[in-house]
Amino acid sequence: MSTSDDLSDSLENYLEAILELEETQKVARAKEIADRLQIQRGSVTGGLKALSEKGYINYQPYSYITLTAKGKRIARDIAHRHAVIKEFLLKVLQIDPLTAETSACKMEHAIDPKTIERLVCFIEYIFTCPRAGQDWIQSFLNYCAGGNRRQANCDQCIEALRKNLASPE
Repeated sequence: MSTSDDLSDSLENYLEAILELEETQKVARAKEIADRLQIQRGSVTGGLKALSEKGYINYQPYSYITLTAKGKRIARDIAHRHAVIKEFLLKVLQIDPLTAETSACKMEHAIDPKTIERLVCFIEYIFTCPRAGQDWIQSFLNYCAGGNRRQANCDQCIEALRKNLASPE
C-alpha cells in the first residue's frame, strides 16, 4: 500500500534514495540515484520527471535534485516503514542482514500504517516485557530449527516453566 495513491513502488524507491542522498550529501544527482537503485542512468529521467510533475521533487535536467516538503514527508514515511520492517526481520525473526534488507525493500510498499504501528509496538514489547526478550526469541529460533513443531513440545516447555516458578530458590 503506497503512502500516496499516485506513487508506484518504483517512484517510492526514488524518493527514498533521494532522501538518503540529501541526508549524506545535501543534494542528489541522477547518476547517484541510478547507482543507488542499481538501474541505468537513462531510466532515471522518466522517474524524476514524474516525481517533479507530482510536486515531490525539485528537478531540472543536469541539475541537483532535492525533495519538496511534500516529497520529504513521504520519503521519511517510506524510510520509517523500511527501518521498522528490517528491524523486525533482523532482531525478532533473526533473518540474515542481506535477506532482511531485500525483504524490507519489497514489503515497505505494501504495508499499511496501522500494521507498521503494531510492528513497532510488538518489537518494543518483545524487548521490554519480562515474559519475552532474548530467551523468548531463542526459544522461537529453536522452534523454527527443530522441525518438530507439535503442541506436546509446547506443553513440555510450559510444564518446565511451572516447575521452575514453583521451586523456591
